[in-house]
Amino acid sequence: MDRELRGETRARDELVDMLITELKRIRDKLTELKIQIDQTQNVVEREQTRNADIFTELNTIKDNLETVPRQDIRAKYDEAIEARFRLTTMRGQLEKFQSTREYLEREQQMYSQLLNRLQGIEDLPQPQEDNKDVGTKGQINIVRVIQAQEEERQRLARQMHDGPAQSLTNFILQAEICQRLFDRNPARAAEELDNLKNVASITFQKVRDFIFDLRPMMLDDLGVIPTVRRYVDSFREKNDIQIKLDILGEERRLQTHREVMIFRGIQEMMGHARDYANATDISIRLDIGNNVVKIVVDDNGRGFDTESAFSNEDGHSQDPRIQGLITLKEKFELIKGSVSIISGETDGTSVRIELPTSD
Repeated sequence: MDRELRGETRARDELVDMLITELKRIRDKLTELKIQIDQTQNVVEREQTRNADIFTELNTIKDNLETVPRQDIRAKYDEAIEARFRLTTMRGQLEKFQSTREYLEREQQMYSQLLNRLQGIEDLPQPQEDNKDVGTKGQINIVRVIQAQEEERQRLARQMHDGPAQSLTNFILQAEICQRLFDRNPARAAEELDNLKNVASITFQKVRDFIFDLRPMMLDDLGVIPTVRRYVDSFREKNDIQIKLDILGEERRLQTHREVMIFRGIQEMMGHARDYANATDISIRLDIGNNVVKIVVDDNGRGFDTESAFSNEDGHSQDPRIQGLITLKEKFELIKGSVSIISGETDGTSVRIELPTSD
């Protein structure tokens, strides 16, 4: 009995230490982000002023086209294009920093709540059979949630490295090529610059898509229903999958954390259907009721035996889809929601999620 008590206390202390370390990392990152946001905001304001000045100059040129040399006109329009691109890029950078800050602030709040709960627990009493399982299950839930977040960070880091970071490296190389060509072959340098601009525009759009997947800003501005509609449209364009979306109930705002949970649940189910089930059809039903939000996501892809999958959860920890469903279920249960799954190897998968509209 004492050994079990010491083991549970040690597990709790390890979680507390891990949460304290994570909170320190988040606070340091938030401090760094504040500096970056302030600096980028200043650059955006300068670029806005510069764009306004160039626009005024272009209007002056437009009124005096007959007297302004052609090379001056071309130079000013090139300057306007470059200034507009730089302003767009810096605005995108600012949105990225702000989105990351919001994400970290929510993480900080969640970790703080978990830490307060753990530190607020008195020395564990002599465990009885009933409450021993509950305590152990609660600790397992917290560990799984934290592990899932760490895995998501790793995935995002890989995605950022393989995408925008690699593109930025190519930008540097292309810029160096242009620099060397300016004196020897101006026409080729201009061609390379034009290619660089096109690639930069494509990469910028990819970064915006990446930011939207990471944390869509419209979720805070407009709410979960417009965000889900936008995400479904974007998902449909990028994947060869037919998607049907039905919205029922009153379209209204909910508490922020509930809107985030609803969006993330739908996003995760769609990702599972694409990445693991190879589905060609997905049906989503989102019903905003007075007291309960009901979500049903059906796909026609490769399913699985739910009885064997969830009868021994630890034994299926290597299956990303099963582990993702287990973690999703536990996240919703933490805020008094529920997740039920019906699936068969040839029957597709149906996930039903229910979430109270308020505490």
